[in-house]
Amino acid sequence: MDRAAFYLLWQGGMRLGEVEELRLEDLDFGQKRLSVRDGKDRTIYLTETTILVVAAYLEVRGKSSTDHIFLFRNAPLSKDLIRSRLKTISERIGMKVYPHRLRHTCATQLLNAGCRITSIQRFLGHKDLSSTLVYARAHDQTVADDYFAAMQRIEERLQMVSEHVEENVQIVKVQARKQLLFFVEQLAQPEISFSERLNILAQLQVLFCTGQDYSEQGESYGV
Repeated sequence: MDRAAFYLLWQGGMRLGEVEELRLEDLDFGQKRLSVRDGKDRTIYLTETTILVVAAYLEVRGKSSTDHIFLFRNAPLSKDLIRSRLKTISERIGMKVYPHRLRHTCATQLLNAGCRITSIQRFLGHKDLSSTLVYARAHDQTVADDYFAAMQRIEERLQMVSEHVEENVQIVKVQARKQLLFFVEQLAQPEISFSERLNILAQLQVLFCTGQDYSEQGESYGV
């Protein structure tokens, strides 16, 4: 019974009073739905899981003079019995679970999955769309959380790239120092010609102005 009521409150998005007042004639497993008859009839659609758990309960429901779906000791449920049983279960697992929170969860999950707000309005039986928009605000917070989580991952990747670039810059600086020392050593050689000295000075000028890598030119000098 507890499991069946739980799924109707959660996946069916039903109000507690609606679950307590459900009748056998309201069920239509073949069409995967049930009817809520409160003067403003509406249809509740049922997932395969919900159908399975409700059907499993009906097998052990027992007989009664009433056609209420949910019974306790062969009589209709006393008011708030389901609420009390959910409270006991929630205390056992250390998580707050109560009927309206399950209905709220149903609406929020549908929004997160892309269900249209007007469809959710009809499904929940809201007369005014502003009542349904309360759940849309919760959905907006979900979007915000997803955005900041994703942006954090992006920034972490950018940080990794930045560190990689900095590492490469350090490598280039080391290479530039090696090239500078090589050219200085060449200039210190007394046997090189004047034209060779001018060529080395020209390469030093380019190295200081652009940071160009002269490793290929260095090879010709024995680097």
